[in-house]
Amino acid sequence: MRFNRILLSATLVVVALVVQVTVLGRLQLPGAVPDLLLLTVVSLALVYGHVSGALIGFAAGLLADLAPPADHAAGRYALVLCVIGYLVGLARPDNGRFRSAWGPLLTVVAAAIGSTLLYAGVGALVGDTAARHVGLLGLLFTATLYDLLLAPFTVPFIMALARRAENDPMAVEAGAGPANKAADVSAGWLAGGTGLRIGSQRGGLRMKTARSRANRAGRIKGVKPFKGVKSVKKL
Repeated sequence: MRFNRILLSATLVVVALVVQVTVLGRLQLPGAVPDLLLLTVVSLALVYGHVSGALIGFAAGLLADLAPPADHAAGRYALVLCVIGYLVGLARPDNGRFRSAWGPLLTVVAAAIGSTLLYAGVGALVGDTAARHVGLLGLLFTATLYDLLLAPFTVPFIMALARRAENDPMAVEAGAGPANKAADVSAGWLAGGTGLRIGSQRGGLRMKTARSRANRAGRIKGVKPFKGVKSVKKL
């Protein structure tokens, strides 16, 4: 993993964990708790791929296992987020871009359901029966609902930050191609509902700039700027 990728991932994970423990964990909502740490791992895995997603998920889960007021065995949530990060990274499109906002939304739903089931399954193996007392169906429903409501406010922002860090010229390795060859994976989410075409707008601005320069050069040389008429002023 590149240095800027590690730095950004570590910063986002720490911020998400602090918000999770100090704010979201104290809301006392019925059922599950909105999992900002899971959404952060999902967002980064959608940009960085399965290997980085698994590493980020393991590190984030291990921090959550060790951070107070954790009441479960250390390594339990690290295993869950490691598997989720790996699977989400595998679901990343080959071209790095979703066609619409439904792709990330469905990924968040699958990650919320999968993480809840996996966490309850690991807990059953180590003798933790808390999920039985609360109700597994209630946990699945509330976890999916809360994460789905929180996702539009966090996932596109984190994905945009991750992609911007990848496009940083300092992040281009020696001998490697430009990082902006990879399409922005968050474009399908950010522009899916608005219909904006950022690339075409940039192309239009470049064409207008080129035309204005050509017209300016034509006026200086005495060439008519329109319709390509080849007439030169007589000296």
